[in-house]
Parts: sequence; structure tokens; C-alpha cells
Amino acid sequence: MSANLATLAGWPAALAGLLLLTAGPAQAREHIHIVGSSTVYPFTTVVAEKFGRATSFKTPIIESTGSGGGLKLFCAGAGAAHPDFTNSSRRIKKSEFRQCMENGVTDIIEIKIGYDGIVIANSRRAPRMALTRREIFLALAKDIPSPDGGESPVPNPYRTWRDINPDLPAAAIEVLGPPPTSGTRDAFVELAMEGGCQSFKGLAAMRKTDQRAYQAACHHLREDGAFVETGENDNLIVQKLAATPNAFGIFGFSFLDQNADQVQGARVDGVAPEFENIADGTYPISRPLYLYAKAAHIGVIPGMREFMAELTDEDTWGEEGYLTDRGLIPMPDAERAQFRRATVERLRLDLL
Repeated sequence: MSANLATLAGWPAALAGLLLLTAGPAQAREHIHIVGSSTVYPFTTVVAEKFGRATSFKTPIIESTGSGGGLKLFCAGAGAAHPDFTNSSRRIKKSEFRQCMENGVTDIIEIKIGYDGIVIANSRRAPRMALTRREIFLALAKDIPSPDGGESPVPNPYRTWRDINPDLPAAAIEVLGPPPTSGTRDAFVELAMEGGCQSFKGLAAMRKTDQRAYQAACHHLREDGAFVETGENDNLIVQKLAATPNAFGIFGFSFLDQNADQVQGARVDGVAPEFENIADGTYPISRPLYLYAKAAHIGVIPGMREFMAELTDEDTWGEEGYLTDRGLIPMPDAERAQFRRATVERLRLDLL
């Protein structure tokens, strides 16, 4: 998919052409090095463990650095000192792509591995919540339209969920979530916060007239303690929710799926965060997951071809694949076949 990466992102054709350049060769290293998204981390970890058991290659080393942190490391350069792959729970940004180009990472292979839903979860010892994206925005935005109807935004005055909607609990708003380096946070802000922001006509109109002001209004989370950054460890959020019944946490569906005995996901706009609802797109806070690879490292770092072939095998990412047991939402058959075919063509493997 590398030759199409820039074009698919809507970038200038001149940038798209740069993807076809070849970076300098990586010096040999005995193991594959993967960084990136905490959401994608469990999926590539399972593949890496199976890969290490089933082949003669060393088990890949994987670090959970967040999507932004992973792409920063990935784009820092080519060679054994730099990662071979990065996981991402969002697509690479134009600025990150340019950083790659500037640092000699000029041939990038993009593999979409499936889909994931972002959940707003709480302890099973508390009532299950049903929220709208408008209510989520009002709970977590740094500034909101004045509740008295004034035109100017005001610092968020809401302290409890009931302040927003009398049908919601009187508990204090306390939401644990990922830091700015996280792709989960990027996607949550874009899909949930912005979705709620657009329910206000004045803010929605601002998108066409002042994009910077629109993003400032819709994307900035509270800094007064109602939203608490908890790092890139989603398991830590799950543990804190189990111990704090009134708190909520933001993380990927796979962590909800794997910890369903402890936490439960809120319905959003009337739709539950369930496998089928994410797969068919009805759950409003869902996003694609990616793996990016350095083409220049293939054939130099042992096992990269074989690892990518394992990841894109039907027994791995298909509807009955072992990653679905870990909460991955498979792509539709045609889309899966598209990425499989493109990957195999790049690797020059006779696997179709």
C-alpha cells in the first residue's frame, strides 16, 4: 500500500511520489522491534508470541508508547537503531509523514488490520450509563456554550453528571483517559467530542468560518480534574475503575471485552459498544487500526516478511481468526483481501 499512502490521505501528488524512494539499508538486528499504540499492542503481541513459537525467528520485541510516540520513534530514521514497525490506532498524520521523509524513511507500508470501538466504561458495581455525544462533550470540554444561552463560551461549570441531565447520576464527573500521545485520545476527541460539539449550531457553523477556533472549542479537554490523564496503560484504567465505582474510563473495545467481568461500556447515542455494532458501523465511536512497516528493513531485519504474512493470514485477522478472540473487529472480506493482496505483492510472496 506504500505507493498509495499519500494519495489516500489526500496529500499532494509530489509527496505521494516521494514514497517510492528507497531509504538506506538497515543494519542487521536479530529481532523485530515494534513500537506504538497501546490499543494495537495486545493484538501484535499475540501475533508476535505465536510467531516466536512457530518459526525459527526470535520473538519480536514490542513497546507500548502510544500512537503518537510510536510514529515519532518510527519516523526518526532508518537502520537498526530505529523501530521496524509501529502500531497506530489512527492513520499517520501529514506532519508525521513529512518527518519520516525528512529523516530518510521514504518507503512506508501501511496495513489496516481491523477496527476497534472506543468505550466509556465504568465498574460493574455501578449502574450502566447511557450517554449522548452531546452529553459527553458537555462533561469533558474545557469550555462550553454558556448554559444561560449567551453566545460566548464559558469555562465548563458542570461538576456532576446530573448537572448536565437530571436523568443522569448525581456522581461527580471523573473520567480517566489517555494522554495526548495516544491514538485513542485523538480518535475520541474527533469522534465523540467533535460529534457532540457539532450538536451546537453555533459551533458547527464555526467549522466553515474559523477552523482554528472550531478545533479549540471542540477538541480541548478539561484541565480542572474532571478528566484525568492516566498514561498509555489501559489495563491500569481498568484496575482503577474496578476500585472506583463512580469513575469512568476511556479505552479500546478489546480491553472491555477482556475485562467484562469487572467493567461495562456505556451506550452512546443509544448504541451499545458490542462487536456487531462496531463491525457494522452503528456504534458512533469506532475507528480503524493500523500497522506501519519500513520497506527498507525488509530482507535485512530477519523475519519481517514472515511476520507480516502471519498478521495478514485469515487464521489471524479473519472472522474466525485468533485475534477476534482478543477483541479485534475484522474488516469486511473485500477490504481484508485488498490489504492482504497489497501486502503480499510488496513482500513478493506466493501466499494468495
